[in-house]
Amino acid sequence: MSLLPSPRTIGPFTVKAIGLGCMNLSHAYLPRPDAQQAERLLRHALDIGVDFFDTAALYGFGANEELLGRTLMHRRDDFTLASKCVLGGKDGQRGIDGSPAAITATLEDSLRRLQVEHIDLYYLHRLDPNVPIEESVGALVRAVEAGKIGAIGLSEMSAATLRRAHAVHPIAAMQTEYSPWTRNAEVAVLDACGELGVAFVAFSPVARGVLAGGVGADGVPEGDIRAAMPRFQSPHFERNMELAAAFGAIAADAGCTMAQLSLAWVLSRRPWVVAIPGTTSIAHLDEDLATLTLDLSADTLAAVDALFTFEAVSGPRYPRAAQAQVDTETWDGEPMA
Repeated sequence: MSLLPSPRTIGPFTVKAIGLGCMNLSHAYLPRPDAQQAERLLRHALDIGVDFFDTAALYGFGANEELLGRTLMHRRDDFTLASKCVLGGKDGQRGIDGSPAAITATLEDSLRRLQVEHIDLYYLHRLDPNVPIEESVGALVRAVEAGKIGAIGLSEMSAATLRRAHAVHPIAAMQTEYSPWTRNAEVAVLDACGELGVAFVAFSPVARGVLAGGVGADGVPEGDIRAAMPRFQSPHFERNMELAAAFGAIAADAGCTMAQLSLAWVLSRRPWVVAIPGTTSIAHLDEDLATLTLDLSADTLAAVDALFTFEAVSGPRYPRAAQAQVDTETWDGEPMA
């Protein structure tokens, strides 16, 4: 039986199983590319057939949406466009506001920055604990009715929250971190998506670069968002790099790169999974997309599964403040900051 990934359905849209997460072109990870490098990468992505681009109001506090707006929109019919609201920036700081008024204002800003009148898929980036999910979804239902967005998504939310949201309006996609070293989605959300006909969009599918060989023994630069994550701090980091080395050996035996193995594993988990790796490198983008032509054995994927049990990765996924902003299920015994 072939393990090659088929196209995926996200609401009314059909996309390749691998899209492009655009965050690190403007936000979070270091070093960042300059504007010309970022624009070249985005144009190249279109040229090689990437048909799903993911951004957010948070990324670069609007700069990422502006980047996509000036670079991609002359070929608007060639791709599905996704952005997000609720988690945003004020005075350079992250903040959550899921009120209908804030969602409506953020959407208008996104449309302006993206230079479009319609966004295909618009996510609630995080759950605002102070606003019922029904009210936040209701604001996006009105945006659908007004023709400003095509479909509604959620990000880093639980199966229970997904069911509540879906009762208000069909949810097209749930976006959550998912890779061999972050498997929280397997607790409940992946199966809930399958039951409800919701696509699951996996961000950080190469473990924030660790399972792509993109993080060396020296770790990440100061100021990089990953530097605040416990898994990138001693003593957890050293243990996790040992796991990455073992993972690299499996990839070498399979005749593929680490990134390709991680992506193939993610896509193999359910037929409704879409992966959105991010990169600043054209060569790495080509490498990622080549995963769609690989046909790795079930034994190879099973070896990854056995290496990365839930307990294998050392350290909490997020620092305390960031963990408090996600609604995703935790697994029994998961370490918390």
